[in-house]
Amino acid sequence: MSSAVHKSVRGLLLSLLLIGATAVAQAQSRNLAPGFTGLPKDAKVAIAPLDVELFELSAGGVPVPKADWTEAANKHMGAALERKAGSLGVGTLFVPERVADDHAELLHLYGAVARSISMHHMGAFKLPTKEDRLEWGFGDSLRPLQAATGARYALFTWMRDSYASAERKAMMIGLALVGVGIGGGVQVGYASLIDLESGQVLWFNQAVSGFGDLRDEKSAATSVEGLLAGFPGATAERK
Repeated sequence: MSSAVHKSVRGLLLSLLLIGATAVAQAQSRNLAPGFTGLPKDAKVAIAPLDVELFELSAGGVPVPKADWTEAANKHMGAALERKAGSLGVGTLFVPERVADDHAELLHLYGAVARSISMHHMGAFKLPTKEDRLEWGFGDSLRPLQAATGARYALFTWMRDSYASAERKAMMIGLALVGVGIGGGVQVGYASLIDLESGQVLWFNQAVSGFGDLRDEKSAATSVEGLLAGFPGATAERK
């Protein structure tokens, strides 16, 4: 290979690497609030109780809550979250049940905000005023949770999963035979790191999948890993 060709190939490879690195950086920045790169080393993160619920889809696609399925998912995801907490790179504490009960309304507020972030930041319905920046917050509404836990930050997780009933599956097969497709269940989850003092959402991640079963221990653990992928652990200095 001539020197000129060799340099050309090297230049092309370098360009591809730079393009890849830029794409990764842009993807990561969409998950982080402007100017935020990671938590301080002495950060304490309160882990809010899981907000998880499972449904069965009727033949017509109506989601029916299933308490026993939700209980199993809560158990498996909770255990996976406890294991994962030790590798987040910061000090963590799980919000005690009593504190969670006292602040239940605040904790449930997260789901509504997370759905808005998913729709207007990650999804197709962008808000032009935000210019694709993760600028979402709760104001000072979460300060009572900060006072109750002593933690400056909190990790919130929200998950919904649905599974097609036998009737729904039969309908899916029957309609497929005539060229009509209808969906089965889908798994949707959100995770956020929030500054309890300012209310700012510092990091947001979502996981959407047509596969996986939260009623299964291994599958639930895989879902937790995906939900917390990219969590911004401690850095030497928060910027």
